[in-house]
Amino acid sequence: MRREAEPGDGDVRSSVTDLVPAGAGAMEPVFSWSGGGGVLRLGTRTSPLAMTQARLVAARLEELAAVRVEVIGIQTAGDRHRGHLGELGGKGAFMREIDRALLTGRVDVAVHCLKDVPGDVPRPDGLVFAAYVERDDTADVMLFPMASKVQCMADLAPGALVGTSAVRRRAQLGKIRPDLRVEYLRGNVNSRLGRLDAGEEFDAIVLARASLARLGIDRAGEALDIIPAVGAGVLAVDCRRTDPDIVELVRLLDHRQTRQCVSAERTMLHGLQGHCNSPIAGHARLERDGQLSLRAMVFTRDGSEFVHSHEWAPPDKGEDLGAYVAGDLLRKGARDLIGGIPH
Repeated sequence: MRREAEPGDGDVRSSVTDLVPAGAGAMEPVFSWSGGGGVLRLGTRTSPLAMTQARLVAARLEELAAVRVEVIGIQTAGDRHRGHLGELGGKGAFMREIDRALLTGRVDVAVHCLKDVPGDVPRPDGLVFAAYVERDDTADVMLFPMASKVQCMADLAPGALVGTSAVRRRAQLGKIRPDLRVEYLRGNVNSRLGRLDAGEEFDAIVLARASLARLGIDRAGEALDIIPAVGAGVLAVDCRRTDPDIVELVRLLDHRQTRQCVSAERTMLHGLQGHCNSPIAGHARLERDGQLSLRAMVFTRDGSEFVHSHEWAPPDKGEDLGAYVAGDLLRKGARDLIGGIPH
């Protein structure tokens, strides 16, 4: 190791069903891949972005196998809560009801944005991420009001107000432009854009460029030179370990290079044991020489202090790379930075 078809078209057979939040109950009948001709129930959050992503996964499964996929929307505690996610224990609030629906047989598979899967909370023993779909764009993009003449961060006046929901972005913006005010902004993509364009609150907001692309939103913005979130741009497809036929089916979607990158990033995140308020950034990629690189940083909340690590390893050694980078960050003081931020 040494020292980085539109959903709903006529040929798409997936359908959408609303589901009340899953509760404990008896195991329901499950899809049988070996039987053929069944309906695979795919659970996801009810936000427009989550439903769009789920339809894309459903369409891909239907292309690969003779199966019909029904997309089932599950409203989660994170979607219902209007306040800070830290009040619910972090991004895991987007997953608990979906995990329960999968474990009790209400759905057969589930789709998650991997960046929303906590690194400090163990996944249920009975579930497995059978596929990491090929990674999309990982860039964070700064957007400005439609009526504004400002088109890049450098042109923002001192004291300008920037909205984002990510502590990772907030810390890195603070490192680059400590003169900006960065405030917490939640909501779906369209509601955030609406608040931005109203011109009454924010001078700019930061969103994932992949989210805009998946929703078909073509809007000019500035791609920021900051490190992405762990798992950025990756959709993870979850299954029950006890359903080998479904696991085998879903593995048709798995992208080997993406899994190698995810292995490094997630191992690093787990090793740091950060919480929902920890500004941790990490991004792995395959370099031109075939090596797997992992660049990671841990920050204070305002970005004024940070530690950095960038290492390389063979692509089949992602876990070793992630563990090494985590150890390097901890040796450099990451634990003190993480511990200094309240949960």
